[in-house]
Amino acid sequence: MPGKPLPPGSIIGILGGGQLGRMLALAAGQLGLKCHIFAPEADSPAFPVSAAHTVAGYDDEGALARFAATVDAVTYEFENVPVDCVRFLEQRVPVRPGARALEVAQDRLKEKALARQLGAATAEFAAVNSLADLQAAVAAIGTPAILKTTRFGYDGKGQAKINSVADIDAAWAQMKGAPSILESFVRFEREVSVIAARGLDGRMAAFEVTENVHRNHILHTSTVPANVPEELAAEAVFIAQRFLETLDYVGVMGVEFFVGADVIYVNEIAPRVHNSGHWTQDACTVSQFEQHIRAVAGWPLGATLRHSDVVMTNLLGAEIFSWESLAREPGLAFHHYGKAEARPGRKMGHINRVKPR
Repeated sequence: MPGKPLPPGSIIGILGGGQLGRMLALAAGQLGLKCHIFAPEADSPAFPVSAAHTVAGYDDEGALARFAATVDAVTYEFENVPVDCVRFLEQRVPVRPGARALEVAQDRLKEKALARQLGAATAEFAAVNSLADLQAAVAAIGTPAILKTTRFGYDGKGQAKINSVADIDAAWAQMKGAPSILESFVRFEREVSVIAARGLDGRMAAFEVTENVHRNHILHTSTVPANVPEELAAEAVFIAQRFLETLDYVGVMGVEFFVGADVIYVNEIAPRVHNSGHWTQDACTVSQFEQHIRAVAGWPLGATLRHSDVVMTNLLGAEIFSWESLAREPGLAFHHYGKAEARPGRKMGHINRVKPR
């Protein structure tokens, strides 16, 4: 049986203090809940909007124990939090989602294997731990193919495309000996994602399928409604819910898909709120951030109905300096992450352009 929901005034601990932690803290405040951010970076964007923060490494067990003693439940804003850190906290306070989901999401081999176990289509893949492994994998899978580190890659980092056998040596050198996975190149028409949630009571809810466009391996826009057949959209939601059930998951999860002519392929899962779900802040009554906090706190999940059409656009680097002209645009909701330095490619904010559906 699920425990009692945390009442307003309770404190949610969040591992990670980036923009996702910031928006989770803002959503928690709307529900009367407080947040305590734990992050190694002293200038984390989530600190100014949270009730408390701790600056310490994820391997600092003394700091983690003190943090756990001050909060009623813990969640995390990104999947690269060490699993050992989450296991340590789980001995002291509820952590939602838990270490199992994190462990799967951090390893592309486990992620792909679970997707296949659930009956979902994926790219062909093979484990690569040496140059000889890579040569054998390319011979079996063919080219073009993508070589990725199994862990810690995001926004295109830790990846190399192999167009022919001539690229094998350079691609393996780029991995620097890290355990890797070779994936076949999936020819697809578009990329979509599903933002789904599972509550402490096991109930699930999903937002509408989102169509995503990437530039330079970084999400550029998310559009809803998505241009995807109803049956494939329904299959995507079904697969996302299978992940939630199988992992006994509590919280919001993002699942990315490639859409082919009549098939969808699971690309990857993210055990957290997701960039492609930012549109829910201004086009739905309950956003993905509130939904996640509701789940972590044991509250009922909110409705996921969409009241507006929407296009979310990320603002990278110097694009954030257009804030004044963007703020003048009717039908536009502006979100600034409060980061001090606008480095090229860094996510500094986003906008949601909404119109009645």
